[in-house]
Amino acid sequence: MLSQTIRLLILAGTAFTVALILTPVFIKILDRFHLHKQIRSQESAPVFYSLHKHKENTPTMGGVIIWVTVLGLAFLIWILSDIFGGVFDYLNFVDRAQTYLPIAAMLIAALLGLSDDILGALRIGPNGGGLRISQKLIMYTVLAAIGGFWFFYRLNWDVLYIPFWGNLTIGWWYIPIFIFVIVASAFSANETDGLDGLAGGVMLFAFVSLTAVAFILGRYDLAAFGATVIGALLAFLWFNIYPARFFMGDTGSMALGITMGVIAMLTNTTLFLPLFGFILVGESISVIVQLLSKKIFKRKIFLSTPIHHHFEALGWHETKVTMRFWIISVISCILGLVLFMMSKFMFLIK
Repeated sequence: MLSQTIRLLILAGTAFTVALILTPVFIKILDRFHLHKQIRSQESAPVFYSLHKHKENTPTMGGVIIWVTVLGLAFLIWILSDIFGGVFDYLNFVDRAQTYLPIAAMLIAALLGLSDDILGALRIGPNGGGLRISQKLIMYTVLAAIGGFWFFYRLNWDVLYIPFWGNLTIGWWYIPIFIFVIVASAFSANETDGLDGLAGGVMLFAFVSLTAVAFILGRYDLAAFGATVIGALLAFLWFNIYPARFFMGDTGSMALGITMGVIAMLTNTTLFLPLFGFILVGESISVIVQLLSKKIFKRKIFLSTPIHHHFEALGWHETKVTMRFWIISVISCILGLVLFMMSKFMFLIK
């Protein structure tokens, strides 16, 4: 146990250091090629435009730092482990049973998100560039469907853990539930990426929680993968807190959101995910409620959505919104972990 804890700390520290070194170089590349965020037009989003017009031309695609660090370290340590063994065997977390799927999910999602960021930076597409929400949802659904069929038919997974009750066999219903979890995770992460440091902080707390869950369950390679993500996220936040040097972009939010969902499914903690990602859920619900209200009742409930923009429009400085959302995230993650431990402990004493 102590050995595995040290392993996680080494990987998190290494990822943090590597990402911290790479970031200034990456920012210069973004500036050189003018890969900047394009703010939605005043006509399409007047409240949002008034709040964020000063952020026009801030570099985007900062999420590249996170997934390049994580996947780069995974590949490098795996190669060194195969060649030299020893300490690299100890640090290697590339494992067919535990981390193949989250690594593959992160890579595919990151590349899909990167394509959307590039379209946005080049102003190709509607509303100033990039893909429509409907197009993103289609991408999320296709990717999630592939994963759902893989889990069900290749891995024979068909159970859902019900807290304080146990595993429930759900058969083929596992596939639509898997799709819903992955699509919701990706969509929520994307919607939360709207204020300096907000998505990075919220995702950090969610990954800390999921890493703790994997560690408690004895999935040490999966926990090591999570620790590497945590280290890279911390370095990203170093530059992303207010005033942000760059934005996460879809390449980061999509990669993190989908990977978070996959880890939740791998650890069978799907029903704890709303607590680990409480703010993510709230952001998505606010968008859905706003759209339905405008469609059905022809009026808005919030001044602007996602809901963090509503609080900005009320006069809260964005740092106040971010810090308070972080506090809520920490509380909800702690509650989720406590309930997870209580549920597991209840079955141990039976």
